[in-house]
Parts: sequence; C-alpha cells; structure tokens
Amino acid sequence: MNKKAEEEDLNLNHSAIPTSPLSSIDSRFNQTLRNVQGLLKGRSFPGKVLITRRTDPIDYPTLPSPGIRSPSDTNSGPSYNMDDFVEREARSGSKTNTDSDNSKLKTSTSTNEGTTKEVQKSTMGARATDSARIMKFNKELSAPAVILDKLRELAWSGVPPYLRPSVWRLLLGYAPPNSDRREGVLRRKRLEYLDCVARYYDVSDNERTDEEINMLRQISVDCPRTVPDVAFFQQAEVQKSLERILYTWAIRHPASGYVQGINDLLTPFLVVFLSEHLEESLDKWSMLNLSVEDISNIEADCYWCLSKLLEGMQDHYTFAQPGIQRLVFKLKELVRRIDEPVSRHMEEQGLEFLQFAFRWFNCLLIREIPFHLINRLWDTYLAEGDALPDFLVYIFASFLLTWSDKLLQLDFQEMVMFLQHLPTQNWTYMELEVVLSRAYMWHSMFESCPNHLAS
Repeated sequence: MNKKAEEEDLNLNHSAIPTSPLSSIDSRFNQTLRNVQGLLKGRSFPGKVLITRRTDPIDYPTLPSPGIRSPSDTNSGPSYNMDDFVEREARSGSKTNTDSDNSKLKTSTSTNEGTTKEVQKSTMGARATDSARIMKFNKELSAPAVILDKLRELAWSGVPPYLRPSVWRLLLGYAPPNSDRREGVLRRKRLEYLDCVARYYDVSDNERTDEEINMLRQISVDCPRTVPDVAFFQQAEVQKSLERILYTWAIRHPASGYVQGINDLLTPFLVVFLSEHLEESLDKWSMLNLSVEDISNIEADCYWCLSKLLEGMQDHYTFAQPGIQRLVFKLKELVRRIDEPVSRHMEEQGLEFLQFAFRWFNCLLIREIPFHLINRLWDTYLAEGDALPDFLVYIFASFLLTWSDKLLQLDFQEMVMFLQHLPTQNWTYMELEVVLSRAYMWHSMFESCPNHLAS
C-alpha cells in the first residue's frame, strides 16, 4: 500500500510469549489469574475499579473462578469459565516446553522464529479442537432442531474450523435451526442472490445512476486494499467476488450504501465459506479451481451473512455513523473506570479515542491483528448475537489496555503512531484468548452495575 492510500485509510479511523506448562492445577490457575487480571491492579469490590494505580505486585491467593454467564445475563450470552481457560492454556503450553523438569514454574521471555511457529501451531484453537467439545458440537448440529443458546455457549470459546461454515450460518440466522428446512432455505436464498446480481451488478453503466457509478468505482478502488498482507485477496477473481457482493449489498441497503470498512467485514465470511471447497492453507488457494456454481453459492452465503451481521449494527454505517460514535464514547468511559492513569494521560496529551478507536469499531479489529486469528475472534463475535455491539466495547478496552504501561510513556504523536501500528504481528491464539477473557471479566463486573458507566 502506498503512502497516499495509507493516509486515506487513517480516515477509518506482536511478540508472542509462550507459557510454560505448570506442575499442578492450582499453580496453573494462579498463574493464569496473574496473566488475565494483570490490568486489574488496585481493584476493590464492590463499587470502584482501580481508583489508585498500584506499583507493587499483587499476590493473588487461590481465588474462585468467574461465574458462568447465564442466559439471564444477556439474551445471547455464552458460558465462559476461567477453569476452561486454564485448562486450555496449560494444554497448549504443554507443547511448547519439553523440559523434563516440569515441577517448577518457568516463563520464557524470548523466543526464536522456530519456537514462535511451534507455539502458534500448538495454540491454534486448542480449545476449539478439544475432542470433548467437538462431540458437543456434533451433538448439537445433528439434532433435528439446533438449540441456538447451547450452540452460542459452545461457539464463544472457539469453533472447530471444519464446522465453522455450518455454525456461522446458524448463529447468524441465515440457516434455520430445523434441519429439514435448512437445505431448501439455503437453495432459495442462493437463487435470490443470483437474481440480485443479474439485476443490479451485471448491467451496463448506462443503466446506473451517477451515484451508483461512483459507488461502484469506490468499491473497485477499495477491493485491492482489502487485507493487503494476505496474497489470496490480491487475486483478481477474489477481488471480483468482493466487488459483486459489496455492490449488490450496497444497492439493496440504500440507507447506508457502501461505507469504507464494510469490505473488511466481508473477508472472514469469504475465507470460511471457501474452506468448504478448498483444502491446504490460505496462501495456496485459488478460486480458479472452483466451478461457477460453487463461486455463486459462496458469494450468496457471504452476502446473506454480511447482511445478518450488519442488521444489528445499522447505525454504524449510516450518515455520520452515530452508532460507532456512541460506542467510542462508551469505550472512553470504560477505560477511565478500569485504568484511570492511562485515561488521564491520554486526556492530558490531547488524544481523542475517535482518532484510533473509530477504525477498530468500523473494521472490528480486522486491520489490527493478524488475519489468521480473525476467524477465532469472530467465533466470539457471532456467539454474542444481538449483544455484540455492547460487548465490543469490552473487547476493545481489553485490547487497548494490553499496552497500558507502554501508553503511559508516550506523548501525543507517539501514541497516535503506536495505536495505528500496534505490535500484534507475532500474536498467537494465546494473546487473543487473554484479551477475550479480560473482556468477559469486565463485562461481568460492569453489566451488573451499569451505574458505574453512567455519564
């Protein structure tokens, strides 16, 4: 991407540390609490969170794990138990250290490239590929009628890759829960998409308004910019599919039309639904290996799932994008409650949250973390259902405060540059799980006491 394009993208606005295996459940649990709750220093219950910032290390005794979110907490809230996270971290960590002396707590603070790759492999959805959970997924998906609340609870902690297409269709309400209706509904919706493409996209510019021509031109400019670090998205056939889907969606949704950033939201769907037809790794995929019918069906699934996702965030992409501005304000207030020193430092330096967080909400962090982690992140997004917009505030607060100590050392210009180019390039699933765990904990704390976030 050239400098000019990068400057335009501003308007939308990783080093991995493997965890060594621990010798017992208690020590694993305590270590995980230190990792996950490291940013909760100085907290007190109930009421205030981090009124003063502590510099001395906190000794966490054997604390009970956070409770499981029940359906009464939120309409679509999942179950996420800290014990599960401990077990997952220990299981993935056990592959990163083969030292015979596992009775001692070991933490590696540096790693070479080979070790990083090994850690990445060992943590690639360890929770999602657990055999017991796979059996639970299969049981739910094979039922005559899928119970969506149970599926959401399972999906929140990660979905096995080969089950993602089916699970995502169900979570978004694109595929019906009743198995006897599913095939017929998908066939009808795919034909409907094909008809829309013929009616709106496969026409000459003479049949388009000036506004539609300008919108198509903007989409064609943005498609080559989509996930530029992944070679797959630079293929002409892939960009053509993106263009067809985005233009058709924009014509069918005139209240917002096409907005920069929606192209990013389409990419996880395209990869997941292509995975049903293409094998090997993403960098070896080619849409030339697919039939015209397969491509049409994949595009249709992407189109309808994108539509379902954006139904719950309509005001994020209408004029002036008021939904995003509202959530950015909530994020600012949440960060102030959780880490007042960081919040005060940012305010003293004159840094507005809109200057960096707008892009986060607009693109749902797709531009901020490595693309191979996106599908895991979106498992949690889609499991949240209608509650997703509010839960994004907690995810992004957790994401931001990953670098709380670093931010305190930066001035305005340095913070702007840092937050626009965050060091996440070497992140693995372990870092992402910690972000999600913190978000869940803070959501549990504040949602039961909403007055804490009152303006």
